[in-house]
Amino acid sequence: MNPDKVSRARLKALTDLPNIGKAGAADLRLLGIKTPADLKGQDPFDLYLRLCALTGSRQDPCVLDVLMSVTAFMEGDSPKPWWAYTQERKARFPDL
Repeated sequence: MNPDKVSRARLKALTDLPNIGKAGAADLRLLGIKTPADLKGQDPFDLYLRLCALTGSRQDPCVLDVLMSVTAFMEGDSPKPWWAYTQERKARFPDL
């Protein structure tokens, strides 16, 4: 069995995720994400747009970087700092 998958299955709190602190966990809960497992299969751009709508304000683009990092992590990517996704976000979503 892949030890990475086992360790992800043991994550219970949102703050157990890489790059997620109290504020990020609050944003995820606002989106209806209650556990790290809830991020599997989620689209980070959709989460970002929903968060902007729910808060009534455009979130900083680095929030999308964080969402990209945690969704990739829960899909099996190695943990990376959120800024490792900045270049990809700028390439995919140049208008942000």
